[in-house]
Amino acid sequence: MSTLVIKVSPNASRDALLGWLDDALKISVTATPERGKANAAVEALLARVLGLAQRDVRVIAGHTQSRKRIEIVGLEAAEVRHRLDAAGPQKLSSV
Repeated sequence: MSTLVIKVSPNASRDALLGWLDDALKISVTATPERGKANAAVEALLARVLGLAQRDVRVIAGHTQSRKRIEIVGLEAAEVRHRLDAAGPQKLSSV
């Protein structure tokens, strides 16, 4: 299990990994930040990029903030970073 800090931009024109901003991964999602929609979109996007089931990726802190802490089950921190770097900043289809 590992954790990841992210910076989320909701209401974006696309779901995308935007790259690293200091220690946080910057992510944009098309979902709105109401009733957990953006959090669910972040979980789904990260699970897809990391090759995990959505239940293995969840927001554990920062539910109502743009900076969030994500728990990832089944991968160590080094493998998470490797997979995210391999995916690179890119446009991903909507989840």
